Amino acid sequence: MALILSTSFIVFKMESEKRELQDELIELSKVKYGMFSVDEWEEILSTIITKRINDFDLEDTNQEKLKEKISDFLQIAIDELEVAYNEEEGFLKRTGATVFGVFGHMEKKIPEITESIVEFMNDPENRERIKEYLLKKMSEYSEETFAEINYTAYDLILAKHQVQTKQQAIGILKNKIATIEHEREPFTIALFTIITLLFVLVAFSADLKKTEFTILTIICGVLLLVGVLLPMINIDARVSEMNFQLLGEEISFNDQVLYFKSKSILEVVMLMLSQSKIDVLVVGFLVLLFSVLFPVSKLTTSLFYLYRKKARESKVAKFLVFKTAKWSMADVMVVAIFMAFIGFSGIVSEQLRDLESIALNVEIFTTNASSLQIGFFLFTSFAVLSTLVSYKLQYSFNDDKKISGAPD
Repeated sequence: MALILSTSFIVFKMESEKRELQDELIELSKVKYGMFSVDEWEEILSTIITKRINDFDLEDTNQEKLKEKISDFLQIAIDELEVAYNEEEGFLKRTGATVFGVFGHMEKKIPEITESIVEFMNDPENRERIKEYLLKKMSEYSEETFAEINYTAYDLILAKHQVQTKQQAIGILKNKIATIEHEREPFTIALFTIITLLFVLVAFSADLKKTEFTILTIICGVLLLVGVLLPMINIDARVSEMNFQLLGEEISFNDQVLYFKSKSILEVVMLMLSQSKIDVLVVGFLVLLFSVLFPVSKLTTSLFYLYRKKARESKVAKFLVFKTAKWSMADVMVVAIFMAFIGFSGIVSEQLRDLESIALNVEIFTTNASSLQIGFFLFTSFAVLSTLVSYKLQYSFNDDKKISGAPD
């Protein structure tokens, strides 16, 4: 018993540490800090604008094409200006403009103006001013258009791990989680090996003593406790990779979490009982009843039944210990309903596939990383083992000689 108690405690402790780190990793990987973040896009566009302006180079062939386009643009602008002037101004002004050849003189100046524009664009100082202007306007537009993101949790995680960037924090968190999983693996294997041996021992034992029943009941209680405290399932939908071209530059986002939930039975119960809707409260109470209160009462009554004669004569105790044997898997049924309720793995996968299919000119690779967690397997182990113990207890107590020596 000491071995399974210590192993369960170690597994619980390591899993709790891993969960805390996983919550931090999920927080940093949320889409609101990535491809849905205006700050992230500002940084991307700023980098592209800066690179494009710094790389701007007017070679001879490019200069001629640029001069041609500028000249055409100036010619069109002057023609439109002349038309608008003649339509809006009075007779004397129109006549004066025609006599003095104002617009004709402007047309003659087109080559000179074109050269001035090209020289302006070639000046590094002017490029810097253009870059600053564009970045300023982009920043102003984003501040006026998009809601500000709350970085409180984000900043706390970076400060906790003493890093400056999200990428550094993610790298540290992944390494720590991998280390915990590696260290926990032998204890997890040992725990489930012991549980399997207990299944075999109880199933094939012809007779069990009171001390053995007591130990098995305590072990069932430990499995129940750990099973309801640890997460049972992770619902994890994310964009594993998204690639596309923007202004000739390759843009990529990786591991963007769209949705993540990880809940234990007790956490689900607390969440449901905190709601104001009657139907949710009823479901929460049923989960609490069949998954916590009913198993605890059955285990407690079994111990009293072993050592108290009055308990063995009690109809309530007999009902809880023996008559409810056929109900002993009701807790598993409730958990199965709970799993079906929140484990919408198929729906998540279908929605992610739809996301991939509607993307145009963008490579999107999504993944449904939902998975059963150790809490599910420990709780199921408790349900199966407690059922076997109940049957063996009922069989053993059919013979009064087997319970001799029990206190009154």
